[in-house]
Amino acid sequence: MSESIDRLSGLFERFRVNASLFHSGTLCGVSRFEPVAGRGFLHVLRQGELEVSHPGFPGRVRVEAPSLLFYPRAQARVFHGAPTEGPDFLCATLAFEGGDLHPVARALPPWLILPLARVQGLEATLNLLFDERGEGRCGQRLLIDRLFEVLLLQIIRWLLNHPEESGVPPGMLAGLAHPQLARVLTALHERPGEPWDLHGMAAVAGMSRSAFAEAFRDTVAKTPADYLAHLRVLIAQQKLRAGGSIKLIADQLGYASASSLSRAFASHVGCAPRDWLKTQTLG
Repeated sequence: MSESIDRLSGLFERFRVNASLFHSGTLCGVSRFEPVAGRGFLHVLRQGELEVSHPGFPGRVRVEAPSLLFYPRAQARVFHGAPTEGPDFLCATLAFEGGDLHPVARALPPWLILPLARVQGLEATLNLLFDERGEGRCGQRLLIDRLFEVLLLQIIRWLLNHPEESGVPPGMLAGLAHPQLARVLTALHERPGEPWDLHGMAAVAGMSRSAFAEAFRDTVAKTPADYLAHLRVLIAQQKLRAGGSIKLIADQLGYASASSLSRAFASHVGCAPRDWLKTQTLG
């Protein structure tokens, strides 16, 4: 598909991700990683071999080549490495804004294991990432964290450009990989407060209303109206956590009134915005 549409910048500018290095070096024997609510993980295996098991899922996955092991959501995993010559790893925590509700985190499988040789365009980032882990330098930790965020964007870009290989299930990312639906989803992410209707969305996609509605439902696994409503609620949650007023948020997201936003919010979340915000404060 044409790269003239920037499918990711608006999405990640609105729903941010922060990476933080937590391990560099070898992992010998058995290493267990417990799930952390609202956190993803990205492991880069530069050399060595290991097997990975996931409690609750049968079997082990053998990793024999340099690979990315990407966990977008909380997921327990056990790395079984060689007892004397462990694999060479860099590992980062991914703090998705909104936790497991982050649109990208929700749209991916529980894990992805991608050989580095399969994902083109990573070499320069990986070289700099591993070069930086040596002797302490000014800004080293900050630079490594930012490089992991660059690496994440490159992975998502590759998934969008190789939908037949990535195994991404129906959802938002599958929609962004679709040449016509991507135009609509990008517009919704960038301008969620506009008075969108089915006719306007279909026009952006360059499709008839019936063809657009069917393609959207089959690819994104939601109707266009449901997707827009859910997107607006996610943004409302984000703005509420940042201290925004319900009335101002309603105006920004195209609702006729604060009560209209409250009804839509309760329909998706199960409680009113103020009640939901109290649970976030208590957490």
